[in-house]
Amino acid sequence: MELDYKSIGQHIRSCRLRTGISQEQLAEQTGISPTHMSNIETGTTRVSLTTLVSIANALGVTADTLLCDSLTHARAPYERAYDELLSDCNAHELRLITSTTSALKAALRTKGN
Repeated sequence: MELDYKSIGQHIRSCRLRTGISQEQLAEQTGISPTHMSNIETGTTRVSLTTLVSIANALGVTADTLLCDSLTHARAPYERAYDELLSDCNAHELRLITSTTSALKAALRTKGN
């Protein structure tokens, strides 16, 4: 199985933006150059395990959060992402999201995906 480095980079960028730190700050915290951090986020370079762990620690996330698209059994990171997405919703928004999600789930299962 090949790792999806572009997806890993997208997750790193998303977590970094959510944390509110710049690419340069994250690079400094992890001991790599800003150029290398940029290349990791765009998926144009492979990230080493040591660097990935440093990035996860700096962002306060687990490695599976960054790797979830490359993992076969990655339910927990998606559940955490969903919980975070819903955390600031009011009752009306939750009702609409739940209804939409139920319809999407039914459609996915009908098509056999």
